[in-house]
Amino acid sequence: MAARRWVWLALLALPAACGDNAEGEDRQGGDTTVDKRDRDTFRMPAANLDAAGRARYQQGRSPFDFRWDPPKLGPFFNNFSCVGCHGGSGRGLSQVGPLESQALVRVSIPDGVGGDPGGPVPLPGFGTQLQDHAAGNRLPEVHVAVTWIETAVAYGDGELVALREPRVAVTTPDGQFLPGTTRQSYRIGPSIIGLGLLEAIPEATLRALEDPDDADGDGISGRINMVWDPERQETVVGRFGWKANTSVLRVQVAGAFENDIGLSSIIFPEDDGNRDLADQQLDDATFFVSTAAVPVAGLRNDDAHRGRELFSDFGCAGCHIPTLQTGPHAITEVANQRIHPYTDLLLHDMGDRLTDGRPDFLAEGIEWRTPALWGIGLAQTVNPMVTFLHDGRARTFEEAILWHAGEAAAASDAFRMASRAERAALIAFLDTL
Repeated sequence: MAARRWVWLALLALPAACGDNAEGEDRQGGDTTVDKRDRDTFRMPAANLDAAGRARYQQGRSPFDFRWDPPKLGPFFNNFSCVGCHGGSGRGLSQVGPLESQALVRVSIPDGVGGDPGGPVPLPGFGTQLQDHAAGNRLPEVHVAVTWIETAVAYGDGELVALREPRVAVTTPDGQFLPGTTRQSYRIGPSIIGLGLLEAIPEATLRALEDPDDADGDGISGRINMVWDPERQETVVGRFGWKANTSVLRVQVAGAFENDIGLSSIIFPEDDGNRDLADQQLDDATFFVSTAAVPVAGLRNDDAHRGRELFSDFGCAGCHIPTLQTGPHAITEVANQRIHPYTDLLLHDMGDRLTDGRPDFLAEGIEWRTPALWGIGLAQTVNPMVTFLHDGRARTFEEAILWHAGEAAAASDAFRMASRAERAALIAFLDTL
């Protein structure tokens, strides 16, 4: 049995938490879990923060929610604020528009000098992310238009479901297309809940879970992305972003301020060393996203309990590992917690249908990091318009599952060929997360 199986079984053997869910998974974020499931839940601080921690959480909420204006904004940007792409601290919409965008396009070219050692090669004149808005009287870098193509897929019982995928057209203000060699990746913003807990999962756990050569022959060969950390000036394990292309939350937050809003910081300063974001603002915003609470799981009825069994039987739990243990962390509230994020934070081949054709450090175009599923049952409660997968193509959980291929093909096919009652049971389980 491969190491990843031993890790999973060992974690499941830990004492179960109390609650309605027999598996002890209702305290999804361990002691950080909040007993709340409504549209405001993702905005709650970790339940185990003391008064000072709650005050700092609120202080960090300020730069996250603030609508930035010139001269700090831009000059090129995608949105005016962090909350603009993470409404209610949830996921963003698959939406681009004339005033602001909640989705973005990452770009690179096949050959040349990477912007970071081992990283994607920037598109000359544009970098690695396109900004489709500009401050003042400037023209934006690009105009982005998204259209949707639909195809039908049949369940085993003959029922049809429509799947859609985006077609993204990018032009410069003078109507020119980007060079033909440009690699593009259209993405939405993920939810920010539980990120500090994911950062606190020991590197040793991730290394034990990865199985790059599929040594156990189960068809799952998750692997770690190794990425450049600009603060440490070294290559380290990646765990954040759709491709696990960012090392730690502080770098992730600074990168989002720089690329999405156009704000420089101590990590990504101006050429002359100046920066828009005060060091304390960066630290507080990082604390905010590190301590955003995870909601308690919803009560499971008989269908949801059956759906939890099917989640394992179909093979979903092979990548969406239900239970993990955090280790030491500078924020003590996220340290040493038994959590239920349903992820392994590893890269997996998701098949040609989901590829963006754009490598990102070690991640290939067909590879995506397993997203955490905790809180997904509240995603459309927090914002009824949100959709799923990295580009928002899936309007429902069913569509998201049917898009899975590559290493997830067997699990997706098991769901597709299941009875209508079994499919409904699996969805009922996901609704409780």
